[in-house]
Amino acid sequence: WDVVNEAIDDGPRALLRRSPWLEAIGEDYIAEAFRMAHAADPDAVLIYNDYGIEERHKREKAVRLLRSLLDQGVPVHAVGMQCHWRMERPDLAEVEESIKAYAELGLQVMITELDIGVLPTHYSGADVGRQESMQGREAVMNPYRDGLPDVVAQQHAERYRQAFAMFHRHRDVIGRVTLWGVHDGRSWLNHFPIRGRTDYPMLFDRQGEPKPAFFAVVEALQPPIALAE
Repeated sequence: WDVVNEAIDDGPRALLRRSPWLEAIGEDYIAEAFRMAHAADPDAVLIYNDYGIEERHKREKAVRLLRSLLDQGVPVHAVGMQCHWRMERPDLAEVEESIKAYAELGLQVMITELDIGVLPTHYSGADVGRQESMQGREAVMNPYRDGLPDVVAQQHAERYRQAFAMFHRHRDVIGRVTLWGVHDGRSWLNHFPIRGRTDYPMLFDRQGEPKPAFFAVVEALQPPIALAE
């Protein structure tokens, strides 16, 4: 179960985001949610899920929150890293450090909402109601309306290959990898944070055919082939 989702604040100071739960119950709402979920289903794996916690600025907050919960005996079993990524960020070395940091807390790591967008954006928050305009900037903000150039498709595939190679290295602590969609045509990134764009974040294209990224993932998960001497 994803018991608590996106509770950590994006800013440099506050630990928790302002939310109706925080205002009505106080900071204990997270611990109480996990305790109630555990009481309802004692065998369930209970997850704290958030975006951006694979990057250093939010990882430190997430570790602080999770360590506090564990010190109180709160039944948290795993941390979910959403992983809505772009071509240029995050730094995968930073992601790997985050996987190790959460594993050191004794938690499983789940990759819960993976996609890798190829279009530029300036917003990385969680307000899905927010919309930016690309008026006068269409050529820059929506450059692949007529198809993804082969060179970009190969770069996208390499990004996926590196990501899954990293996940495979840490398969002892990563419980699952879930992608946030199936094919490009149904991705939320076509409409967020700018409506009407043409993005290519998934492993399958708009016709449901596997892309170079799909084959890169398969390659990353193949065991090495022993060459005969």
